[in-house]
Amino acid sequence: MGMLQSNKFNCIEDIKQLLNVHKTQVSEYVSQHWKEDAFFGYQFLNGTNPILIQRCTQLPNNLSVTDETVFPDGQHNLAEEMEKGNIFLCDYKILDEVESNTINGNKQFLMAPLVLLWKNNADQLMPVAIQLKQKPTKDNPIFYPSDSEYDWLLAKTFVRSANFNLYELNAHLLRTHLLAEVFAVSLLRNLPMVHPLYKLLIPHTRYTLNINFLARMLLISKGGTFAKFTSSGGEGALTILRRSLTSLTYSSLCIPDDIEERGLKDVPNFYYRDDGLQLWEIINRLVKSTLAFYYKTDAEVQEDTELQNWIKEIFQYGFLSQETTGIPQEFSTMDEMVKFVTMVIFTCSAQHSAVNSGQYDFGGWMPNSPTTMELPPPKEKGTITEKTILDTFPSVNTTVHAMSTVWLLSKQSSDSIFLGNYPEKHFTERFPLLKIKEFQEELKKLSADIKARNSRLDLPYTYMDPEVVENSVSI
Repeated sequence: MGMLQSNKFNCIEDIKQLLNVHKTQVSEYVSQHWKEDAFFGYQFLNGTNPILIQRCTQLPNNLSVTDETVFPDGQHNLAEEMEKGNIFLCDYKILDEVESNTINGNKQFLMAPLVLLWKNNADQLMPVAIQLKQKPTKDNPIFYPSDSEYDWLLAKTFVRSANFNLYELNAHLLRTHLLAEVFAVSLLRNLPMVHPLYKLLIPHTRYTLNINFLARMLLISKGGTFAKFTSSGGEGALTILRRSLTSLTYSSLCIPDDIEERGLKDVPNFYYRDDGLQLWEIINRLVKSTLAFYYKTDAEVQEDTELQNWIKEIFQYGFLSQETTGIPQEFSTMDEMVKFVTMVIFTCSAQHSAVNSGQYDFGGWMPNSPTTMELPPPKEKGTITEKTILDTFPSVNTTVHAMSTVWLLSKQSSDSIFLGNYPEKHFTERFPLLKIKEFQEELKKLSADIKARNSRLDLPYTYMDPEVVENSVSI
């Protein structure tokens, strides 16, 4: 019982016992590889937060690294590697100076790191520099892989904790749950059941209002679950959501545009991109052919007041009428309507699956994704031991609480309905039904392709396999 009295883990083995309660193939893999730099880099592409990393063409002003510190072997230099497109950046500036939570009377710690990564000759993304706070000062050292084992591991762990807090609120809550609700409420307010867009979109709203009601009541409320076990719980969560709204642009919600903007078109082993782009294309074909059956001209789109009210309210209430988001306020062409509706279906199904379904896989092994950190980061190097890391990790009861929540959030419910299945048969005409059949065939083929690729990987990427992608945000 020693481990529970101090409420701190005495050794890494103690944490292993917790993982045994629920094991997945991935959480087991994570528990074996969490310390490896290559796996740390991999997770920015195929982990729970694939939307942050970007190609770096010029170093940020607040990160002063040199060729000597980043490439101590003298074999490479930054300018050349940037020129080749091999340098990447993850910048958690949204978390800068966010008021962190207090749990059991103890102040928690949430960093706003900058992570520089380099694609090596083996096509792995390797972290080469980590600065834990945005402002470069003497007591905010830049950590390197050449530092002592525990200094470097602790720096990476602070990044993983920041990542948990940012992606839960930004990638997951804001960009899938809350958006899906906006799309659904505007649909129910503006489109009658006989409208083709109602028929096309209603399956993608199933249970969304229910789950978000529960989330507001239990998860993100004052004194709710999030406030009990995360460093951003409480006031900080609202700050992060508010700031995240400014990064919520139309292009970032459309995966082809997003990948291009972040300069990630040809990064190797980026399965979120590969599967996501294919799903986008398949959904886009369904939307385009189905809506073209009902709308023959751009004028018909412009004159459909119900459709125009739907998009107007989304712009007004979902994006607070901010033109900088690039969200359309009206549809003047077929193409505009088709692209937006594709984004809506993709967001509610594929994107939610990508950021939701891996939560336990990557977070069940707590050291890979600590929900909070209980000690501040070191102000200088060379003082960290394994005990410091164990003391910085969330306490035992915080960890247990977090693990059970994340397990529940990533579990599929028994009555899930998966992409391409429409048991309620809203469409009756022959043509749209034919298109749905083609849609199902294409999804089947993509699923088989993904399974074939995964059979060759040590760590399969399954979250966008149509077989496990739900139609709607329902959990």
